[in-house]
Amino acid sequence: MDIYAFPPIAAILDAAYSVLTGLADLLAPFAGAAAAAAAVILITLLIRALLIPVGISQARAEQTRARLAPKLREIQKRHKKNPERLQRETMQLYKDENTSPLAGCLPVLLQAPVIGILYTLFLRTDIAGHANDLLAHELFGASLGTSLVGMLATGPFSLPTLLVYGALIAIMIVVAEITRRVFQPVPVDDSPLSSPGMLRMMSALHYLTAAFAVFVPLAAGLYLTVTVAWTLVQRVILRRLYPPPVNAG
Repeated sequence: MDIYAFPPIAAILDAAYSVLTGLADLLAPFAGAAAAAAAVILITLLIRALLIPVGISQARAEQTRARLAPKLREIQKRHKKNPERLQRETMQLYKDENTSPLAGCLPVLLQAPVIGILYTLFLRTDIAGHANDLLAHELFGASLGTSLVGMLATGPFSLPTLLVYGALIAIMIVVAEITRRVFQPVPVDDSPLSSPGMLRMMSALHYLTAAFAVFVPLAAGLYLTVTVAWTLVQRVILRRLYPPPVNAG
């Protein structure tokens, strides 16, 4: 059974296809062959603009976690030999402060459907029973429907695809490195989350987007590149508006 032929899913994909192709047609006089890529970028910027209130909520959550760090350290010292009491007291602290350890994860969750839709639109040869013309669009000679892994694994080899992907991945790695250095988590003494192994893993997560991008069509990789760059700029601005307490560390 083809899940994409299921009427509600097919309708969503067809609506997204119509929006994207319509926007590409409007941009064609200005962007030429890169009109669909420009449409993806414009849609990305629109979605991120709509998520600004969520980003503000995320910044406030980070500020709250930084403010709670001294209290969390005290709880760790008092109950480090009693894991159940430690967990209970920690969750009670977050409850009293009307927040949670997972506060601020909403932007990632809200964007997951967008990535899924873009992935599908530039993967399937047909959308809701009609031909998918988006697969004919390119960015600097690289097909928007080709993934880097797919090109290297099954061919045909395309130098423009390799170069465009290389540029996007380089941007994502630079953004990840800046993010890792500027937004290091506040360590909590004796916390499992502050162990060297956990800190290394959390640092590596910054590069996960770049690793994921090589498996998705170029259009989805373009979305990821724009959104991580937006996220960094937005976090820098919001950090100035909602700075962590100076005594949080």
